[in-house]
Amino acid sequence: MKFSCPQAEFNTHFSLVSRAVPSRPSKPVLGNVLVTARTDTQQVYLIGFDETLGIQTAFAAQVEESGSLTLPAKLLGDIVSRLPNEDINIAEDDDEPVVTLSCSSGRYQVRGLSAEDYPQLPQVEASEPIKVAAEALIEGLRGALFATSSDETKQVLTGVHLTADSESLEFAATDGHRLAVVKTVDESGAPASSVDMNVTIPGKALRELERILQIYPSNEPVSFQLDQTQVVFDLGQQRITTRLLEGQYPNYRQLIPKQFERQLTVDRKQLTASLERIAVMADQRNNIVKLSIDSSAQSLAISVEAQEVGSGLENLPAQVTGENLEIAFNVRYLLEGLKALPTAEIQIQCNTATSPSVLTPLGGPNITYLVMPVQIRS
Repeated sequence: MKFSCPQAEFNTHFSLVSRAVPSRPSKPVLGNVLVTARTDTQQVYLIGFDETLGIQTAFAAQVEESGSLTLPAKLLGDIVSRLPNEDINIAEDDDEPVVTLSCSSGRYQVRGLSAEDYPQLPQVEASEPIKVAAEALIEGLRGALFATSSDETKQVLTGVHLTADSESLEFAATDGHRLAVVKTVDESGAPASSVDMNVTIPGKALRELERILQIYPSNEPVSFQLDQTQVVFDLGQQRITTRLLEGQYPNYRQLIPKQFERQLTVDRKQLTASLERIAVMADQRNNIVKLSIDSSAQSLAISVEAQEVGSGLENLPAQVTGENLEIAFNVRYLLEGLKALPTAEIQIQCNTATSPSVLTPLGGPNITYLVMPVQIRS
């Protein structure tokens, strides 16, 4: 294997696939990235794989000799990222699994492992690829991913549940305390999804998908294939392979109230800024803030009482319908939800101090963010 390429190009792609390399690999070869150079395509192909998530990428290079070798992700990544921004030459030794990196500043030798020991990425045999507009995918991921659970014991909740038909594509994520649902429609009039779908995809894989869509924006629809256990996202030069999450996803639609007794409209940026200031004081106690909805004053008061530390209070104008109410929330849940709603104004709907509240953007995408209140102790 022998090729040369720009340092920035190799570094960008190597960093991308390294995100799928486990920090504590079950076997040494999984701590490496599979590097393949081909003279027939004049491209270099990279794969990182932790036996659940696999990331592939390819880029153009001047390839003199074809070959494959796995190279240590952390070590090689640290070296390449520090090399000067110029062309680098990478050549494999004829007798040993060692590559030499050379550029104007010097040369480095890095020992790898045979490519034969690297596991193959799972293949998905599907009759028809599913195509989804890239914009719809980004909108859905941005509005739902943050609400997934980080608790690995609730594995199905660590993913995003996708349902699709020809009319729309729906993303849902919940950690048991809050729920984000995003319904996207392709504005071009094309079907949101070419095939009906009902799957739960790991949040980790979808974060990498979102990252790639931001690095390599495309007007082309994202194509993916799935079977009973795997899904493969195909983004041209990049591919993501991941195992689907098993288990029944909660019937989240029944959690969303059909009617509300109270409703208020408020400026999203003002509310976010107030909550960020109040959060400093709330963090001293238990992250809980109290919202006081006042219909006669047409206002929303945000307060926190941190015993032995102090207190905080802010007032915001709001358009309120319904009776007054005091309700408390985890301030982090409110802030994360507000940051996912992209409009200038948002609507908060609620019934009682113990029933779920729903935040929605006014005049924007179809996003429903449900958050459970916290019991206020007298």
